[in-house]
Amino acid sequence: MTNVTNAPAIVPDTTAKSAGVKPSQKREVNALTGMAHIGLVLWAIVTAGPLIWVLLASFKSNTEIFLGKPFALPQSFSFQTYVDAWTEAHIGRYFFNSVLVVLLSTAGTMVLGSMAAYVLARYRFFGNRFIYYLFVSGLAFPTFMALGPLFYILRNMGLLGTYTGLVLVYIAYSLPFTVFFLAAFFKTLPYEIEEAATVDGASHTRKFFQIMMPMARSGLVSITIFNIVGQWNQYLLPVVVISGPGAEQKMLLTQGIAQISVSAGYHAQWSTLFAALTLSILPMIVVYAIFQRQIQAGLTAGAVK
Repeated sequence: MTNVTNAPAIVPDTTAKSAGVKPSQKREVNALTGMAHIGLVLWAIVTAGPLIWVLLASFKSNTEIFLGKPFALPQSFSFQTYVDAWTEAHIGRYFFNSVLVVLLSTAGTMVLGSMAAYVLARYRFFGNRFIYYLFVSGLAFPTFMALGPLFYILRNMGLLGTYTGLVLVYIAYSLPFTVFFLAAFFKTLPYEIEEAATVDGASHTRKFFQIMMPMARSGLVSITIFNIVGQWNQYLLPVVVISGPGAEQKMLLTQGIAQISVSAGYHAQWSTLFAALTLSILPMIVVYAIFQRQIQAGLTAGAVK
């Protein structure tokens, strides 16, 4: 007989089995994760680099901007350039004009867009799909193709050079994406609560404003932020609509910044221009920082049930 008492005990390796994955697969996942992190870091540098440069340039003189190192710190951190941009370049006036127009147009877009999306998503009637695809087709219509007809339409209506005309145009151009986004979001909401409200005698208006809108809060917040950013950064539409006598007093922030860059020619105060750019960028960063969780929740809602 062969003596096997001194033979080494064979212990099965259950680590991989207990983990549920093969070691090679685990290493592959780690490698992909590392590459993803590197890609995100590079993307963050590419995105944040121009913003940091604009912020530093807003504190520099023209000599420092063009002859100094691009990312070098300014010799002194003086906010005089921001004061000049706010008062002498009238950025303060343009800023409040933009806030007024964006608030009114966003409110109108969200009220009309959410109501249209709710009806198209929850009710079945003749022409439902046609109206929905009519809204969606607006996403494929370039803005610059409508500038000429839009100018003559607003002029004939007496709305050229008015905030009313600009608000209506903003609402019209924001509705397609708003309806497209919210219609898909309203479809994910449960029907049982709506049916229970119907049994209790709730009207269609009450069901929408008191039941469906609170349930769709994350989606509404997400699309609201998208509309605010899109309308805040709009340039072509204000140039066409806000024109004519007295237009300089009604210009928006994007028009004011463009005027700073072209009015002085080679004698422009570039630090003032970069200060104005910083003032236009900061509100959007603050809005996204405050509503970051709501935006992410609205984009991922309904993805996993």
